[in-house]
Amino acid sequence: MLRPVDTIVGNHGGLTLLFLALALGLALSFEFVNGFHDTANAVATVIYTHTLPAWIAVVWSGLWNLTGVLVSSGAVAYAIVALLPVELVLNIGSGAGFAMVFSLLISAIIWNVGTWYLGLPASSSHTLIGSIVGVGLAESVVSAGHSFGDGVNWGKLQDTVTALLVSPVVGFVGAALLLYLMKVLIKSPKLYQSPDGPKPPPLWIRGLLVLTCTGVSFAHGSNDGQKGMGLIMLILIGVIPGVYAVNLGLDRPSLQALQTASTTAQAAIEKAAGSDPQTEQQATATLSGFIKANGKVTPQILPALATANEQIVDSLKGKTSLTQVPVDDRGALRSNLYLVSESLSKLAKKGALPADVVKPAKAYASGLDRVTKFIPLWVKVAVAVFLGFGTMVGWKRIVVTVGEKIGKSHLSYGQGASAEFVTMATIQAADIFGLPVSTTHILSSGIAGTMAANGSGLQAQTLRNILLAWVLTLPVCVLLGSVFFAFGLRVVAFFGGAH
Repeated sequence: MLRPVDTIVGNHGGLTLLFLALALGLALSFEFVNGFHDTANAVATVIYTHTLPAWIAVVWSGLWNLTGVLVSSGAVAYAIVALLPVELVLNIGSGAGFAMVFSLLISAIIWNVGTWYLGLPASSSHTLIGSIVGVGLAESVVSAGHSFGDGVNWGKLQDTVTALLVSPVVGFVGAALLLYLMKVLIKSPKLYQSPDGPKPPPLWIRGLLVLTCTGVSFAHGSNDGQKGMGLIMLILIGVIPGVYAVNLGLDRPSLQALQTASTTAQAAIEKAAGSDPQTEQQATATLSGFIKANGKVTPQILPALATANEQIVDSLKGKTSLTQVPVDDRGALRSNLYLVSESLSKLAKKGALPADVVKPAKAYASGLDRVTKFIPLWVKVAVAVFLGFGTMVGWKRIVVTVGEKIGKSHLSYGQGASAEFVTMATIQAADIFGLPVSTTHILSSGIAGTMAANGSGLQAQTLRNILLAWVLTLPVCVLLGSVFFAFGLRVVAFFGGAH
């Protein structure tokens, strides 16, 4: 049984606020540690080449990370959330839901700090996704009536892992080709030299490197910065659903359009469903099972969809603002919005909807997502600030690895610019498709690609260590995530039994 969190921490406002502060502190600590790894890559070339003093580079990168976070759509944040077990996303306010969030964050922080200490450019993306898989596997084992692995959204995971595997290859090949092209078009020998002591490069090369550093920082904020946002939103929804379960700032025209769309969709769904109504509890169970990776299209799906969507129609009827929805009803509204949106999207993807219904169904699902998949401004700012703090504290180890330990010769100005430009472009492309990728792996692969293209040679020991960290990250974090989740459930059971 999924106990509400207030039965675990007690029905006291002070304890609930303490629990919220602890959870948010852990989430922001993850972003702080993320700054050690990923954001440090953005400043590696400008610091190593003496283009900018370290403190200026870090502050400059932090500002552009902030800009990238602020303009991000939230698509990557909710792509991460989509990997989580459906029951725990729907019941994030339960003790099990918070055991999930805490286990994800603790696992990711432990692995990130360990690899940072060794100076290895490991991936925060791989770390978090491995922990999510571990939680999903553990959840399927401990939950009654579940088969092993059905707590993992394998379809979404496949898309995400594919992006994580392909993007470093793109970084390696793209940076190598770009360096070749630069040598053909730009004949200045100075561009292809390594730094000469503490002396900065010529002004035009400094401008080029600052530009690419800026691009990577912006792209990193727009992609990696979103990973923690999704988890922070789950925490807020779980602890204070009356404020964050739905987007209370949705403008009136959008709400009116959604009301019209929900009523139109209801008529179409009821017509297709026939006369086989389900109760709210049955509908929730049916749709929750359907949107899992192994969920099948059955005759019960449309009747369940009609029941859930009817609750949405009733909740929105006559409202000019979502603030008019009673506080105690907002959590249930969010669950119905989530179930209907995900179910419609899956039905359309499987070709289980009439051809003339697919387009309006997708548009309706997109409108529903605007109510549940949102990121408040203060969350974006907090994430960006902690990314910047992490970079200021931990940049040096990663900068030395990137500049001196990947190739047998030191990094040249042209190599740094090529690798960073390709990193920026790859991350921006991933943003368009809402896919999380690793800044660390793209940039380090790009540096390796330029070393290979330049005939500089690669340091086998460093590459072996990076590859080892890359290969081990997923399985180790799967193990850590599952162990911490199982432990968290025991803690929840202990305190839940004490009340």
